[in-house]
Amino acid sequence: MKIILAPDSFKGSLSSEAVCAAVETGLRRVLPDADIVHRPMADGGEGTLDAVLAASSGARRKQALVKNAAGQSVEASYALVQHGIYEAAVIEVAQVVGITDTANMAIAVASRSSIGVGELMRLLVDEGIRHFFVGLGGTSTNDGGAGLLKALGVTFTGTFRRDVEPTPEGLAKLISVDVTGLDPRIKDCEITLLSDVDNPLCGAMGATAIFGPQKGVAVNDVKRIDDVLARYAERLEAALQKRAATLPGAGAAGGLGYALQLLGAKFESGAMTVARLSGLAAACKGADWLITGEGRSDVQTLLGKTPFAAAKIAREHGNQTLQATLLSGGVDATALVELNKVFNGGCFSLVPGPMALDQAVIRAAELLANSAEQLARLKTG
Repeated sequence: MKIILAPDSFKGSLSSEAVCAAVETGLRRVLPDADIVHRPMADGGEGTLDAVLAASSGARRKQALVKNAAGQSVEASYALVQHGIYEAAVIEVAQVVGITDTANMAIAVASRSSIGVGELMRLLVDEGIRHFFVGLGGTSTNDGGAGLLKALGVTFTGTFRRDVEPTPEGLAKLISVDVTGLDPRIKDCEITLLSDVDNPLCGAMGATAIFGPQKGVAVNDVKRIDDVLARYAERLEAALQKRAATLPGAGAAGGLGYALQLLGAKFESGAMTVARLSGLAAACKGADWLITGEGRSDVQTLLGKTPFAAAKIAREHGNQTLQATLLSGGVDATALVELNKVFNGGCFSLVPGPMALDQAVIRAAELLANSAEQLARLKTG
């Protein structure tokens, strides 16, 4: 039996590769001779870099010294992978300005900047890289991508032509934008954005209103910061003679999706792109069983999230009798009817009974192994 393990990470608990390892432990108790292939997955957010490195043959982890959201130096990891005849860089912006990094979150969101993401891109352009995959997710910034643009040569000025910081606080003083210094090599770059966020930059469904509060934007400050980004976008778009503020995904990563689309970036499904980079389709050839999962599954899973993408690819490339099983930390019972249409091998939660969340997180590997063992017994019974 050939079994493909292609889960997302269980956020706050296990990486996608750790999930694979735990599931294999349980399967081997029943199927010691099975051909078990790991293809850890991600959707463009945290864990994307590790998933690509774990599953991509020849991928190399590298590090660069750039600024984090608080302006401090940080060693940010990225990957170099073969993309056709070109070498491409895989950037996970959470490595630079991640919301789980206490250093980033230690200062007010109005003072945070995405400048380090731009610094990383410029360093890679200096090294000859012209193809980028940028995972947008898990960011602490809400600067509309102004920091990234400053690192790439855009100048933001206020009164008396004084430079203003590329932060929400600094942009409140913005009067003019000068794009003549924008690195000309950027126009030669192919930038693919990985995210399932389709929010615009501003407004009721924009970056600040929807994602700002989780980054520390006070309810009373949402409109003020949203207005700052709207004025910033007007001036920036006038300077570039391009429009992107209302495009789907402009609100991703606190507006990094907006800035990068202004530079010509295109969006792709994060999960499908990671699957392509990790060679999931080739791994599924001749497979009999796919096991995938995530921290929690509900109807949102069917909107292109990792388990959905993995099941779709496995059905297209595996054996005709292949079954796709969903094994997640939690499964919304009200979504089972729809989930079962995709996961014909069943949908299961790893928690066997009432359990406190912190205990489930601590015991995730053990619970996964035990659940996988029982699934294997069902499979062979």
